[in-house]
Amino acid sequence: MDALLTALMGCLLGEMGDKSQLLLLALATRFNRNRAVIAGAAVAAIANAAISATAGAVIAPMLGADARTLFAALAVLFLGVGLLVRVKQPDTLDGWNIGAFLTTALGLFILGFGDGPQFLILGITTRTADPLMAGIGGAIGIFVAQLPVILLRHQFAAALPLRAIRIGGAITLLLVGAVLALTALALV
Repeated sequence: MDALLTALMGCLLGEMGDKSQLLLLALATRFNRNRAVIAGAAVAAIANAAISATAGAVIAPMLGADARTLFAALAVLFLGVGLLVRVKQPDTLDGWNIGAFLTTALGLFILGFGDGPQFLILGITTRTADPLMAGIGGAIGIFVAQLPVILLRHQFAAALPLRAIRIGGAITLLLVGAVLALTALALV
């Protein structure tokens, strides 16, 4: 349960105001086909979470307990730093003429590959040795952050103080990551 909730909350926070939300806003507006865009977003979130959880399950047995904790700390710190970086508008995939579902699924999968939430799922899986729960939690967190953007479009950004959420989340993640790193290094 720890892996599920940690991945869910971390990925939800990591996606707020991120480039995947900006891409989804552009795609939802362009296609105006909510069901296809939602389905594509769900497929991309599940695929990225599954890859991360599988990689974490492969890596975890190779590391000692302190190394797994340090790996998780680095993932949390990476996500925290990523929240402080100003988000640039991603390519809106205007040249992709493969339909709403495939454009969304492939575009978000590629955009999310190696991103902070994916690395967080990997780190949580490595630390907890629970790839199924970390993957499910991460996929849910990513999808829950993306769904309102599709349904509300431009009202979403106006309704939430995304910059404040990103800064507050960054501070929280940096503190948690620092405590995890200090614990892994036996300095606390």
